[in-house]
Amino acid sequence: MDHVKSLKCLICGREYRPDEVEYVCPEHGDEGILDVQYDYDLIHSRISPASLAQNHDYTIWRYKPLIAVEPDSPTPPLTVGWTPLYRADRLAAGLGLKHVWVKDDGRNPSASFKDRASAVAVVKAREKGAQIITTSSTGNAGAALSALCASVAQPNVVFVPESAPPAKVAQLLVYGSTVMLVRGTYDEAFALCAQAAREFGWYNRNTGFNPYMSEGKKTASLEICEQLGWDAPDWIVVSVGDGCIIGGLYKGLFDLYSMGWINKMPKILGVQAAGSAALYDAWVRGIDAMAMTPIEAHTVADSISADLPADRIKGLRAVRATNGAYVKVTDEEILAAIPVLARGSGVFAEPAGAAAYAGLVQGIKEGRITPDERVVILSTGNGLKDIASARKSVGEPFVVDKDLADVKRKLAGQ
Repeated sequence: MDHVKSLKCLICGREYRPDEVEYVCPEHGDEGILDVQYDYDLIHSRISPASLAQNHDYTIWRYKPLIAVEPDSPTPPLTVGWTPLYRADRLAAGLGLKHVWVKDDGRNPSASFKDRASAVAVVKAREKGAQIITTSSTGNAGAALSALCASVAQPNVVFVPESAPPAKVAQLLVYGSTVMLVRGTYDEAFALCAQAAREFGWYNRNTGFNPYMSEGKKTASLEICEQLGWDAPDWIVVSVGDGCIIGGLYKGLFDLYSMGWINKMPKILGVQAAGSAALYDAWVRGIDAMAMTPIEAHTVADSISADLPADRIKGLRAVRATNGAYVKVTDEEILAAIPVLARGSGVFAEPAGAAAYAGLVQGIKEGRITPDERVVILSTGNGLKDIASARKSVGEPFVVDKDLADVKRKLAGQ
């Protein structure tokens, strides 16, 4: 990885060679989040907007020179990334905006954004010769790891809160993962996973701990800018739980801006559920990430439920460094957003994905986004992940007798 200069601690600023440390800064234990630092001049010699225009690999690996993996490392065969970016004029009109796009990451192999990080995890684990990969998850990260591991016959163990939606647990089992349902919260599953990884020598995929996961997640912002012809949007709106996705989006934008591929840094609007709003509260109060304390998170959007966001340093940096904002939305607003987003764009999102649309509505109410600004909504997971919540968000179907007269009566509202 000659294109990686160092791994930099975001607490103390100390830098390490990639072969010096595996996950975190030893000065700060598990809190010592590291950030990958690149040699942009060297990367410039290997990839450019012009070379990408000739590249027919429409996966995250089209950006391999910008990802912290060895150039010759084999990659999983599943098609991860290059998810569609749909122009959504009807959604825009309903919001009083002129330019809105929806990026549908539910189109990834396991139907969520988390495939991006898991693809990188599989490559990094194999670079290190790991026998088993592990992660903690509310469902999506685990399903993503399961799918990517299944594609290369890689054993894995996934720790999931017992409250995770059944559809997500089913995915884990179908792909052949060893599944540990934890009688506790996501944060407790995270801690247990970390303990097991240390005890058994497993490769730990956990975001907010493994610095390379941000490098997979940043590929969404690389795609957004390339799909818009390198004319960066004014805002990217994304739901936030642990802070790793929003942190990854910022990292990708920072890379592009540092190399001169985009001429401005988009602002990032982080959207939190009102019942899991630790980062929103920290941003409003102006406190440091390391001063944050756990809350008791509860939300219908399980994918963004976190008592103490593990990637809180990167999660706050993403908003503060882009002059963006955090907003919070209620579970009722999240559920109501599912059919609005689906009917206005054709994108069926799980609660966490639809939360981004609800957050855009809130951002407009707060006067943060103006009509002429160009906005990308990132939908992070497919609605089939949580059918129970989707059913709550809509009415019931008509039940008719087996004759046309009854169909006519129902259509007439009788």
